[in-house]
Amino acid sequence: MLRTAIMPLSNLELISYLGTIIDWEYNMKIKAILLVMVGVMAANSGSAQFNEYKYIIVPKKFDAYRKPNQHQTSTLVKYMLTQHGFNVVYDDALPPDVLTNRCLALMTDVEDTSSMFNTKLSILFKDCKSNEVFRTIEGTSRSKEFKEAYKEAIKMAFVSFDAINYTYKPSESTEVSPKDEPIKISFKDDVKTVEEEKKSKVIEQEATPENQTYKSVEPTPSNYTKAESSAAETLYAQPIENGFQLVDSTPEIRLILVKSSLENVFLVQGGPNGIVYQKEDTWWWEHMENGNKKLEQLNIKF
Repeated sequence: MLRTAIMPLSNLELISYLGTIIDWEYNMKIKAILLVMVGVMAANSGSAQFNEYKYIIVPKKFDAYRKPNQHQTSTLVKYMLTQHGFNVVYDDALPPDVLTNRCLALMTDVEDTSSMFNTKLSILFKDCKSNEVFRTIEGTSRSKEFKEAYKEAIKMAFVSFDAINYTYKPSESTEVSPKDEPIKISFKDDVKTVEEEKKSKVIEQEATPENQTYKSVEPTPSNYTKAESSAAETLYAQPIENGFQLVDSTPEIRLILVKSSLENVFLVQGGPNGIVYQKEDTWWWEHMENGNKKLEQLNIKF
């Protein structure tokens, strides 16, 4: 029967081995401390920025991936944001106030810089003008299983939110309140375009050997055109918060109508700015186009 001999370590070898272990543990502690410090600093700078936004939108499919919710990225990001107190919605289920004002929400994105051996990603947040408002620290994982690797990386990235205390505080740039300012309208000029009236040209001419006078008054061309009518196309009014959305038969949202302080008068959003009002059982859409006032008849079914 063979017996295995165990050679004892010399004092120098033992000290070197223990030193390696201590250095490794020390480096891991320093790395963890730095990670938390970076997350706290990022959180302090991001709290005020997040407070301006009512919603955070998470896409069902991030641009970095080929399939919807690949590696459960969309599900995990939405879950982590919800855990930190944010009002999170998917990009295919937007609330009515976001449809009328996209600046109420931030859009999330994932920047994936993974390699063959490491999973690396950061979560980005952009406003309605695609400006980057906030970026998390880079989350990493060495796990060989994709599902577990992305779960670890996303959780590490969300260390940036540990010190964020989110409270929605609407600002003037993001909150739109059409009700606060009553509008004044007049129905006396139901025309497509109105231009300054031109003076008639009068020509005087002598017509007899003595002193005859001939006057010619040239008519001024009219600047008034009939209002355009789109009555052939029926738009269906679907109730939403504080108004209606008008959809066609496809169905596609054509206009968003927001209630005003006047009865049967709506502010238009989701298209050229203007108003929609009812006059003698007919609905009209008045707006500006290429610097001219344009009036269109609408066939609305409520």
